[in-house]
Amino acid sequence: MTHPSHAGRNFRSLSVRDLLDARDAYHVHLANLENVVATAIGLYRIRQDDPDAHTPVKQTEWRHRHQSPKRTLENTIVQSWSWPCVLVFVKEWQTQQALIESDPDQVVPRFLYLPDGRIVPTCVILAPEQQEAPPPLRDVAFPHDMLGGGYPLVTDTQGHEHIGSAGCLVTDGNNIYVLTNQHVSGEPGNTVYTISNGQRQAIGQAITNQLRKRSFAEVYPNWSGTNAYLNLDAGLIRIEDLSKWTAQIFGLGELGAPVNLNPENISLDLIGLPVCAHGAASGKMYGEIQALFYRYCSMGGFDYVSELLIGSRPGQPALQTMPGDSGTIWCLDPDHAPGQQKSGGSTVKAPTLLRPLALQWGGHIVQKAQGSTQLRFALAGCLSIVCHELDVDLVTSWNTGHREYWGEVGHYKIASSACDILQSPNLKTLMSNNKDAIAFGDDQLVQGTTHIHGSGQFVPLADVADLVWRTTRPQDESNHFADMDQPGQGTFDGQTLLDLCQDERNVSIALWNNFYDALNMDTKRGALPFRVWQMYDEMVAALKQQDVASFVCIAGTMAHYVGDACQPLHVSYLHHGHPDQPSEHGVHSAYETAMVNRFTAEIVDGVNQKLAGITLNPPITGGKQAALAVIAMMHHSLQFLPPETIIAAYNTGSQMHNSLNYMWQQLVFCHASMDG
Repeated sequence: MTHPSHAGRNFRSLSVRDLLDARDAYHVHLANLENVVATAIGLYRIRQDDPDAHTPVKQTEWRHRHQSPKRTLENTIVQSWSWPCVLVFVKEWQTQQALIESDPDQVVPRFLYLPDGRIVPTCVILAPEQQEAPPPLRDVAFPHDMLGGGYPLVTDTQGHEHIGSAGCLVTDGNNIYVLTNQHVSGEPGNTVYTISNGQRQAIGQAITNQLRKRSFAEVYPNWSGTNAYLNLDAGLIRIEDLSKWTAQIFGLGELGAPVNLNPENISLDLIGLPVCAHGAASGKMYGEIQALFYRYCSMGGFDYVSELLIGSRPGQPALQTMPGDSGTIWCLDPDHAPGQQKSGGSTVKAPTLLRPLALQWGGHIVQKAQGSTQLRFALAGCLSIVCHELDVDLVTSWNTGHREYWGEVGHYKIASSACDILQSPNLKTLMSNNKDAIAFGDDQLVQGTTHIHGSGQFVPLADVADLVWRTTRPQDESNHFADMDQPGQGTFDGQTLLDLCQDERNVSIALWNNFYDALNMDTKRGALPFRVWQMYDEMVAALKQQDVASFVCIAGTMAHYVGDACQPLHVSYLHHGHPDQPSEHGVHSAYETAMVNRFTAEIVDGVNQKLAGITLNPPITGGKQAALAVIAMMHHSLQFLPPETIIAAYNTGSQMHNSLNYMWQQLVFCHASMDG
């Protein structure tokens, strides 16, 4: 790790200021070496196969390697015996011996000497290039019911689409905003969108309170940073409809207090801390802090610095963050953070709440003749300093309590339970053996391990209709509902579809079309009972052809529509509140998805108790009988929990700090007793 001439020196006493002084004194020299990409400060990185990687080697055994293998962020680790140093990043790995023979002027010095006698070692790191192209962001499957950190953000600038990630919610005491990068939010007044169900959805506008670059000396007045700028890159988006947002980070969970980093307490103790994030392009990412004050660019006599460099974590896949991850919040990983010691020697478990640490603004890019390539590490600014400069505070408790990956709990639970309560032994065996392809199990629902990320992943059949077909088969939308309580007009004046269908002869496509014609409805003609009728007949046809795979596939997808039928807001013209009350338009997702997902464990337990020992009604024979059974369930749902009751709870709850808790308290007894 060191040169024999300095074997007796203890470099562990070097401070952040010592390292910055040395880096600043030698920066011009290092920046003019052809192979040097950037510099940073940190701890000496030991190759994992080096003798001292896991056990300190005695000083008398240290040797310098003239033909040393490459050292990268991925193949190295830091240990408690790693010395403070200046990290020097290079484009190509060249051994010292080869450089001495070919061009000795290009050798990176092993030690940096300061006039007052301080000596700082260097550590040369090869920065490997990431050749993979970023994935198309529109293939990412995000739930549409609740927005939060980790969701994609889209803006249009000069005819081009800029894509990044929502970071977290912050407030100035008056309004609540989404924090992201300034280069993602764009200029003040820009409309910012997210992508939901494959389509753009406006979420708000960028405001004037933004950060780009700050003088390093202004933010860190007591540390060396001659002619250097700190890249903070932060922008705020004023949210139009706060009811659609949660303070949680999608894929991670609830946030706790941010890590309060400031010029008085930033130290090399940050090196090696495990962190995690959820980017809109890359999904969940694992990393560790590997360097501080990464000096990545020099232009016009000025240098540009990033406070944190986050790289791959040992034991996890190599970090390959994508451009669409700009704006991502990195947090201390509560599952891998070191515990704290009590006086008796016992270990305190790491906190379950995430402690946000940094705002990612990009990854270092090496310019080459044929273009640019993305490197395998993320560059980020300290979140506490960003919030201080913007004069905002982190919001941690708005609409919280969702599972890490909020999704379609109701559909999966209904489908899974249906497989369990079948009474025909052969049919029960068939469906139980295929239950993993149809739905997620109780443990996965409660623990929140039902993540679907990316169009290439398999979606359990019970929610294909939402997660896949809503974007690939737009006409399927009408199959998810039927406004059974909508008053008719003309010939049907004073009657609803529920009234008409008391006579089973009126369960016909022709009559329903006449009903919709009288309402002058050209689109949005609900057809849910006929979808079940159709799929029932397809299941029978598959059995006649001994096509068991198709039978299971159709049954699994049909479970989605049956699940829709048992929800009052799927069978009412008040599905998004009263049509003339825009403030009620969020009631559907708030009740049917967000609230259900918030109380997953309670619902799973309640449903299981209700179904214990249940005896099914006589079997249904024929597609029309299936449609009639669905209509009967619709009628029961509307009577048991009227939509007006749900809307009233939503209206009152939306004025409260945690609306989902209020809705649950008001509707829980009805919800827990529903036979559907």
